[in-house]
Amino acid sequence: MNYTLKKLFDESADIFFVDESQNILSNIAERNLCSRLAIYMTPKLGEYGFKDYYADTEYNRKQSGRVKTILDDEENIITIQCDLILHSRGIFVENDNLIAIEMKKSNRPNAEKLVDRKRLRTMTKASYDGVWSWEGETHPEHVCGYQLGVYMILDINNRSCAIEYYKRGEMLDQRIQQF
Repeated sequence: MNYTLKKLFDESADIFFVDESQNILSNIAERNLCSRLAIYMTPKLGEYGFKDYYADTEYNRKQSGRVKTILDDEENIITIQCDLILHSRGIFVENDNLIAIEMKKSNRPNAEKLVDRKRLRTMTKASYDGVWSWEGETHPEHVCGYQLGVYMILDINNRSCAIEYYKRGEMLDQRIQQF
């Protein structure tokens, strides 16, 4: 696991849970919470040396303004819109995608949680059968290569958040954060 990116996320999340606990407890929409988390992640990008990187919520475009897509396990093309991503907006082809974050409230249907987990596993895969080009100029056709995936499941009743960490298509670690 990329410990620098994990540390960047964890430090941002720690501040988010302190500063936004009342917002979370008031059951505000996930979109709002993700945009608030992005606010805490943005200065951390600079602190960790990720100049020209951005924390974007609901970002659904790739090169030339086309809609982002992934290939699912059956190689079907699926359009995506991840809750929050840290990326260079295509500036650094070889190191564009840093962190993909999905957030869900614990009372949402399990089917929705399964879709989010599947999306993170797919987005953190290194490539699709060698489609990724490493010559530094060509972007992959489908979104992949995020160095870290994070899934946050907010449990308002228990004032906690289950956090799962993904890399290379697999969940590697998890923890519970109180708020």
